[in-house]
Amino acid sequence: MKILVIIPAYNEELNILNTCKQLNKANKKMKWKVDYLVINDGSKDRTSEVCKENQLPCINLVQNLGIGGAVQTGYKYAYENDYDIAIQFDGDGQHDASYLSSLIEPIVNKEASMTIGSRYISTLSEFKSTKIRQLGIKILSFVLKVCTRKKVYDVTSGFRAINRDVIKLFKEDYPIDYPEPESLVNVVKHGYMIQEIPVKMNERKYGKSSITPLKSIYYMIKVSLSILINSIVIEKESENR
Repeated sequence: MKILVIIPAYNEELNILNTCKQLNKANKKMKWKVDYLVINDGSKDRTSEVCKENQLPCINLVQNLGIGGAVQTGYKYAYENDYDIAIQFDGDGQHDASYLSSLIEPIVNKEASMTIGSRYISTLSEFKSTKIRQLGIKILSFVLKVCTRKKVYDVTSGFRAINRDVIKLFKEDYPIDYPEPESLVNVVKHGYMIQEIPVKMNERKYGKSSITPLKSIYYMIKVSLSILINSIVIEKESENR
């Protein structure tokens, strides 16, 4: 079982080494061992240098592609190198590597094609982001359910694992801007099973999130429309097959 952890990183010079150290620590305790790969998304700080100095496996993108482009680079790498499972794992330290096994197990047991680390299906995670972002997540969750009949509570979680079939799907077609909720439509409409796993998430230790309150409102509106449009397009494509 080959498993790759994909770590998108943009200006994470203060976080990326500790993130990789946490993965190394978790690897010693897990039943399934994982490889990891940093996707340096055209960072303007010393992210590239930190990876090189500490011999962290890294792909340096020549320009910033955004989270979707960075993660899809990882999925393409996973597919071309015959990985069975790929896991998205943020480079800012918010995700807890001790939950990797919880995301992997349902996929290994063929209980799910995708697992999502969720802040909202238990009380494990005290950190749940700002109130306005929580409201936006609830609205996106509602829109997704209307379009797909599938309830996902933490639609924006970037802590996700997928099997080989979904890796192939994502390496060919993956949203660019805010891919987590948009890509769920594609997964559900293609008949793949999603399972949410309760996890604890942490606040970012260094640096600031690029998503401001104003951007959160824009994000909610844009992604809601994208979910609706993508749902209609995929439905039409299915009818024409």
